[in-house]
Amino acid sequence: MKKIYIVGGGMEGRQTLTKQAQEAINSADCLIGAERMLKPFSDISKSKLTSWNSSEISDYIMSTNFDTYVVLMSGDCGYFSGTDSLLKALPEGVETEIINGISSPVYFCGKLQIPWQDIPTVNLHGETANIVRNAAMNRRCFFLLGGKITVQDICKRLCKYGMGDIHVYIGQMLGYPQERILKGSAQDFAEIETNTLSVMLTENSYPEAHIRNGISDEEFIRGKVPMTKSEIRSLVISKLGIAPSDIVWDIGCGTGSVSVEMALQCYKGTVYSTDLNPDAIELTKQNALKFRCDNIDISLGSAPEITEQFLAPDKIFIGGSKGNLQDIISTAIRRNPKVIILITAVSLETIYEAMNGLSKHNFNVNITQVSITRAKQIACHTMLSAQNPVFIIKGAPKCED
Repeated sequence: MKKIYIVGGGMEGRQTLTKQAQEAINSADCLIGAERMLKPFSDISKSKLTSWNSSEISDYIMSTNFDTYVVLMSGDCGYFSGTDSLLKALPEGVETEIINGISSPVYFCGKLQIPWQDIPTVNLHGETANIVRNAAMNRRCFFLLGGKITVQDICKRLCKYGMGDIHVYIGQMLGYPQERILKGSAQDFAEIETNTLSVMLTENSYPEAHIRNGISDEEFIRGKVPMTKSEIRSLVISKLGIAPSDIVWDIGCGTGSVSVEMALQCYKGTVYSTDLNPDAIELTKQNALKFRCDNIDISLGSAPEITEQFLAPDKIFIGGSKGNLQDIISTAIRRNPKVIILITAVSLETIYEAMNGLSKHNFNVNITQVSITRAKQIACHTMLSAQNPVFIIKGAPKCED
């Protein structure tokens, strides 16, 4: 019976090993890992395979006759490592044991002498993620780099969204002799190139106290483009039930007020906003910057054609369809048959079209009519001012028995 130890090598791969990990390495017949992970063990006379590919590693293990293998992972096996994919690649019946190492946030926060139990982590290894949204929401946030995004990229984005004064800590080559820890503001490092093997921690003295909903109309940058009013926005967000990691479409984004409120809800996901009006696109961009929503992807174009560039939606809001409502509904359901669709309408014709489009896909249809009246002061009197009634149409797939 082959025995496979999957070992977290810590920071540098040898100095931060646990005693249990060192004992597994000493007893192994073969060491496997990426070149960087094997380098600290170049003095050990054992068979070695240089690879990070899970399928290749699995094939090698099953085709060789060693009894004990150690597969070396960077940092900690349970923290954005290749451990999960390797376990899936190995055939059933192979005996495995995971020996965790020291992860980069644990090591880095130890160096900074700050607690890490309440710090969320964001993996930027090959991903873009929602950098500003995370930094804005949290007092501290840890970013794991290693892909295309650099410290400089993060700091430039923070500056672009009005967070240039946020405090940052940068860790380079952690655990190695070249280790450096830098401190300053985001704007200090916006033009400075740093080592690609880096991590970063943001510290926000004024994090957002809560996820906002029904933001006052006056807070948005306005133009001549129609805007969904605060009370309607609040109902739309409530009825959509947006989860933190959702992918959401905003068709006919207008000023971007709904896009912003949806982006605040899906802070781990993405809002795809589109409109045919260049003025609407510009306003949406301005409001995304103002409310620090770097998870809004904004496109000028006609739906549903442009939505083929978007990830499949979990939720979709249609505030304006330019006569393409049926096609937009069909496209969204084709991309995700379980999508939740919300449509606002002010005319009976749009209500009929929405009902017809959703019903033919066997969706449940729920319609709510909302009339908002606001009070305003005129001289010494308080007058009531009625807003136009709005119909909110929600479509959801019927539950199967």
